[in-house]
Amino acid sequence: MMKLKRMGTVTSLGLILAATGCGAEDEGEDADVESDNGDAEETEEDDADSADDADSEASSNYAEEMDYTITGIDGGAGIMQSAEQAIEDYDNLDDWTLQSSSEAAMITEMEEAIENEEPIVVTGWDPHWKFAAHDLKYLDDPELSFGEPEDIDTLVREGLQDDAPEAYEILDNFEWTADDMAEIMYDIVVEDIDEFEAAQSWIDDNEDVINSWTEGVDEVDGETFEIIHGPWDSDLSAVSMMSIVLEDQGYDVDLNSVEANYMYTAVADDDADAMIQAWLPHTHGAYYEDVEDDVENLGHNMEGEAALGLVVPEYMDIDSIEDLQE
Repeated sequence: MMKLKRMGTVTSLGLILAATGCGAEDEGEDADVESDNGDAEETEEDDADSADDADSEASSNYAEEMDYTITGIDGGAGIMQSAEQAIEDYDNLDDWTLQSSSEAAMITEMEEAIENEEPIVVTGWDPHWKFAAHDLKYLDDPELSFGEPEDIDTLVREGLQDDAPEAYEILDNFEWTADDMAEIMYDIVVEDIDEFEAAQSWIDDNEDVINSWTEGVDEVDGETFEIIHGPWDSDLSAVSMMSIVLEDQGYDVDLNSVEANYMYTAVADDDADAMIQAWLPHTHGAYYEDVEDDVENLGHNMEGEAALGLVVPEYMDIDSIEDLQE
């Protein structure tokens, strides 16, 4: 578009010069100018078509190099359901498959591809440390298979307010940002710092935030409190931080890592006191609907900052899921 617009400017300038006697000397030469400009415009159109063909060929080559595979995480994760939905929603993904693995295995494959500047498509979500460590981008999702950016909610078992009012109040006050979580994640994964040391460092740097959750809350004397969470770095960052906050208040905190669907049933069945990583309304929506009447939702602890989709390295010359070729 920029080239064609620029060509129009040149054409207009040529006509102005001709009209003022600074261009062609006679009508025949004017005709030649117009003919030359017409040839130039055709050349520009041919160049644009060639560029489109080149982009299409590059996308096709990417698909072949990746063996038409999207690299994902464990099959029970909500993002994997969204990725399966994307394969259904986009006709150009008919021949593609979704490869399930652990988050660690996906990251290893992604980093190996980046080191060799090879194409790769992975399932990705924010907050996550990988965006700070690598130049990555989301592919546009015009069909909204992955939904709009969503919230992260805090869910607690029914009766918690009566049984553990101090923990209930802290969790009810709890809210932070994607940058807060990503800071802890980065220290854990990239800097190889113990998760509790990373969480404590963040707490020390954000005492005003912690005080906004705990101010006026009474201390307790060793009551047990269980937080259920998923096996992902985002969850580990959040629960490591919250466990320290609750233990500083006097609780003896147990952390239990399970697959996504079991987080919801554990809270609903009173097998856990709370979970603080409910990605809603899209990612974990199906799990939440099954237990909505049996848990208490304390609202968003992170609002409108949880995003997910298909992610590629910046050096890949594609911008949309639609650019992935059949």
